[in-house]
Amino acid sequence: MLYKRSSALFKAAEQVIPGGVNSPVRAFKAVGGTPIFAKSAKGAYVYDEDDNRYIDYINSWGPMLLGHAFQPVVDAVIEKTKQGTSFGMPTEIETKIAELAVSMVPNIDKIRFVNSGTEACMSAVRLARGYTKKDKIIKFAGCYHGHSDAFLIQAGSGAVTFGSPNSPGVTEGTAKDTLLARYNDIDNVKSLIEANPNEISCIILEPVAGNMGCIPPKANFLQELRSLCDANAILLIFDEVMTGFRLAKGGCQELFGVDADIVCFGKVIGGGLPVGAFAAREEIMNHLAPIGNVYQAGTLSGNPLAMAAGLAMLESVNNDAELFQRLEEKTAYLHKGCSRVLTASGITHTINRIGSMISIHFAEGEVVDFESSAKGNNETFKSFFHGMLNEGIYIAPSAFETWFITDALSYKDLDETIAAVAKIAKTL
Repeated sequence: MLYKRSSALFKAAEQVIPGGVNSPVRAFKAVGGTPIFAKSAKGAYVYDEDDNRYIDYINSWGPMLLGHAFQPVVDAVIEKTKQGTSFGMPTEIETKIAELAVSMVPNIDKIRFVNSGTEACMSAVRLARGYTKKDKIIKFAGCYHGHSDAFLIQAGSGAVTFGSPNSPGVTEGTAKDTLLARYNDIDNVKSLIEANPNEISCIILEPVAGNMGCIPPKANFLQELRSLCDANAILLIFDEVMTGFRLAKGGCQELFGVDADIVCFGKVIGGGLPVGAFAAREEIMNHLAPIGNVYQAGTLSGNPLAMAAGLAMLESVNNDAELFQRLEEKTAYLHKGCSRVLTASGITHTINRIGSMISIHFAEGEVVDFESSAKGNNETFKSFFHGMLNEGIYIAPSAFETWFITDALSYKDLDETIAAVAKIAKTL
């Protein structure tokens, strides 16, 4: 494939945008090479500025559950745009999408819309602290909740020590209130709670991790977290920015039968436009301003274009009784095919999958947390990534990101993907 136009655009972007990108993972830093500049997309495909076509497995990092340029979403945005793009006043459509979301998701009474997943998680933690009147939080190594200061924390020197900042600009004062746990390790969480009695306001996690590759929770892990939180007056926050409305209509609460106290959303809930949201039972949400004393605000929150896109998406998801079965079957088909051809070529690998999320780890043994994910062969992944790109398959340019399956993928697309994996495997 030729990338002349993309290469030229990247050089121009580097002159006026830090690193040439507005989000670091787009920079191909983890895999080398020059980023591909997208020009358009439709259904399961994205087209770059050199008119190359790719079968897309990032799907804008998750929102395109039903495919790019999904017609009901496109139509809804166009019609809403004709009436005005922003008012700074309440609009009826905000209530409509709120009512629908609350009806689809278990254990929530009220929802507040914001502009990104980062903002949703940041606000959820503030609400948890305000509600419990406790300062510390527990997060898990490898789970990403956006770039808010409280989440940019790396491991300390021991299992029960405080974390430390992993980005300049994050203060030690902020870091001291964030405790870092190992994903899928309930005993590690217990030790943190015991070492910080009555100080922890909330535990926040991706119920299915997607930022160290796809890593589902071990059996009973979420249930045991729920019990720990109940026993210690700690709020449990599910960051469902990736999984919400993707793995089930009601997200991971429905899928695993575990109630969270606060749930964060993004991606699918915006239909591809910048939207985030956080939701909880009424007793918790009523602590938010203007009826409570926990302040949160946003000029463009509930933007009518974003609400129109999100409403069209959620209505389509809610009305399609067979959607999640189709997605599960397509993902399982891809899993089986990729495993078959990688095994045939003698490539060491582990594939994790749940619902419409899947990732290939070039590692031996189970991948259950950040430590085991990090053992994967990154050089193999780099070769794999560029090989797939040359075959017209676009996957995330990082070994630590899940693939997202869209309903727009055909079995012909999946077969083409498996064939590409088979071809590349012979060269790894």
